Amino acid sequence: MTTASEPAAGVDVTGRLWGVGVGPGDPELITLKAARLIRDADVIVYHGARHGRSIARSIAAAHLRGDQLEEALVYPVTTGATSHPGGYRGAIDEFYEDCAKRLATHLDAGRDVVVLSEGDPFFYGSFIHLHRRLADRYPTEVVPGVTSLSAGCAVLGRPLVEGNEVLTVLPGTLPPDVLAERIAGTDTAVVLKMGRTFPGVREAFTDAGRLGDTWYVERATTTGQRIARLDEVDPASVPYFSLAVLPSPVRGPRDPAPLRAGQAEWVTRPAAEGEAATATTIDDGPVAADHRPAGEVVVVGLGPGDAAWLTPQAATALATAEDLIGYGPYLDRVPVDPRQRRHPSGNTVEADRAEHALELAAAGARVAVVSSGDPGVFAMATAVVEAAAQERFAQVAVRVVPGLTAAQAVASRVGAPLGHDFCVLSLSDRLKPWEIIERRLRAAAAVDLVLALYNPASRTRREQLDRALTVIREHRGPDTPLVIGRDVGGPTETVTVTTLGAIDPAVVDMRSLLLVGSSTTRIVRQSPDGDLVYTPRRYPAP
Repeated sequence: MTTASEPAAGVDVTGRLWGVGVGPGDPELITLKAARLIRDADVIVYHGARHGRSIARSIAAAHLRGDQLEEALVYPVTTGATSHPGGYRGAIDEFYEDCAKRLATHLDAGRDVVVLSEGDPFFYGSFIHLHRRLADRYPTEVVPGVTSLSAGCAVLGRPLVEGNEVLTVLPGTLPPDVLAERIAGTDTAVVLKMGRTFPGVREAFTDAGRLGDTWYVERATTTGQRIARLDEVDPASVPYFSLAVLPSPVRGPRDPAPLRAGQAEWVTRPAAEGEAATATTIDDGPVAADHRPAGEVVVVGLGPGDAAWLTPQAATALATAEDLIGYGPYLDRVPVDPRQRRHPSGNTVEADRAEHALELAAAGARVAVVSSGDPGVFAMATAVVEAAAQERFAQVAVRVVPGLTAAQAVASRVGAPLGHDFCVLSLSDRLKPWEIIERRLRAAAAVDLVLALYNPASRTRREQLDRALTVIREHRGPDTPLVIGRDVGGPTETVTVTTLGAIDPAVVDMRSLLLVGSSTTRIVRQSPDGDLVYTPRRYPAP
């Protein structure tokens, strides 16, 4: 028997290369053909920056099988600054030569390769570089996708071109004087690739006398979508994935407004500190700055520490936020984006963080509150939801994006200690009396549940762990398996498999998590690679 990735012996069969457009951001805008090819592919390829996130992959995530090979093509440089002897062009050419070789290995092995492309693969797409190097050697096909131009005009509610009008598409990287000349000589125009080029783009529309008719569209069709007049946009807030749209000037008698009536996706940026508030015009007339539509708070789980454990959904929520809020060390795990405002704070001010996030969102901002692990497990989701119950935040949307928990991460390092029923408890008595903790701990130990113990000890809180171990030993023998996971997923990770009788409490701190086995949990000796621990799914008959 052979598979698509394992051709029959003696048969020279190469795989097929597909450039698949996944559209501008909304996963529902992926075509049926693109979805089928993504699902059936042997290898999924996507571009990303050094932070490890890929917008194209996050758009296509729902169609991935989970067992496919994945190739992340991480750009070596995303700006013109590089130490490569050939400069920016030399660095990019060398990068794509290497990428082509990586893909050729899969194609030579008979594997079908799908390269995910935001928007359309042949519309300013990175896939073009791979197509140029591989299409003459392997069967290659391109599946078109919805472009950012189409998405921008759709959410703006204005036609891009009509009748005999001429459309000009321009990259924002052109000099402002060239842009101005092209804009002045066309009917409608769209400028892409803005971000740092935005001041020059706005200058060009001004010089062409078209600024008052031009609109700004950011991340069209995504949850982070933003629409505003081009002359009202703060240059510091502009990401790469944004458009300047000069739509069709043709207006019918029943379409006098610059935007479609009842525009549901209208979002504006709140005034930054020290910045004068401005009014924004929509269909029903001017809207004062203090009556902007409310933004959103997304509580994002970063996972235990390893960047590879960040989910695509969490990556998207972080990438589309305007403000990031969190405990300082957790916020440091999110790559810096100059477009975003960051608000670090201490570890014991969860309620203040939550209210700050909601206040920013109430003013119209898209806010991400970061949490280690899963935000709903002893973390920030509770504080945000509790604060959101206040009447003054009634119009603010709140979402929670889950993350991998510390208990799951520690368990994965040693096998399957959580294979049967288990109980999660925090030993911190900062927010609840120790008497409650001890009563719950005794009850869980008595019914033979595996225990995942969060916040077991700190520099000033040592006796609680000793008292907890005493309670557990009333119901478990000294040979009960016990796992100590410290900074799992982080740079100082250690995982220790020991027993309830042999544990050294001195090695446990706030960065640790304990897994205490039940009566059925077993240790499988596997030296020198370490021990495996598991709890059988079958429970002994009474």
